[in-house]
Amino acid sequence: MKKIYLACIPALLLITSCSKDFLKSYDRRLTGGTWELYDVNNFGLGSRYNSPFTSGKFTFESSGDATYVNDQGDVYTGSWDIRNSWQGDERQQTLFVSVLNFQTQDMITEYFDDMQFTGTNRFKAFVYSGGRTYTFKFKR
Repeated sequence: MKKIYLACIPALLLITSCSKDFLKSYDRRLTGGTWELYDVNNFGLGSRYNSPFTSGKFTFESSGDATYVNDQGDVYTGSWDIRNSWQGDERQQTLFVSVLNFQTQDMITEYFDDMQFTGTNRFKAFVYSGGRTYTFKFKR
């Protein structure tokens, strides 16, 4: 019996030392740090979609406030929201971001059709436009 307990100790240590982020809601995983949009890929056929976000840094607050700083250092503030939706049997997390630069009165909004965390500090957001899929890659 002691051998069974001793064999379980390494497995128990491995399980307890891993990140539990996958158990958190998407809202809680998104808040608490700055996210860098570092890559945008597109795949498929059809017309091109020009996203207002191609790079920059995002901060998502638990209150629903968002801050976006583009590569030129322009600061935009606004809000974000995540909604759950179902496409057949698959659950999708949609992300809506709307920010405004108060100095230039430039407003930027984006509706991401789906998002998926690929690790504790990485996620992908997708925009489906006709036959094309645009993948936005974020890292903390």
